[in-house]
Amino acid sequence: HLQLVESGGGLVQPGGSLRLSCAASGFSLDEYAIGWFRQAPGKEREGVSCESSSGGGITWADSMKGRFTMSRDGAKNTAYLEMASLKPEDTAVYYCAAHPFSTPHYCSIRGDDYAYWGQGTQVIVSS
Repeated sequence: HLQLVESGGGLVQPGGSLRLSCAASGFSLDEYAIGWFRQAPGKEREGVSCESSSGGGITWADSMKGRFTMSRDGAKNTAYLEMASLKPEDTAVYYCAAHPFSTPHYCSIRGDDYAYWGQGTQVIVSS
């Protein structure tokens, strides 16, 4: 049974930091591309970042460049999203997703391309 479980969300003040975790079970994350997505209230889901199974990383949202980074720990079978300099507009439910793309150097910014999803973790940035 393949499962992703996010954790680490919460309430943080503007300018603060959070680290979200995405723990995988039932499969090895090292063999999968990882994507992070978020959905703010009343808005469509948007991509935050993705990393191929070979370790290539892409952050495609300009508003997050330089503030968000992603990584993974194979020994813990866990991926991470480090968020810094948080802004109120970063408030959203954050999701991790995984997919075994046939190309190890590829990751997708489209949520529809991912087969496995976590349940999401709420991040609220507010003073």
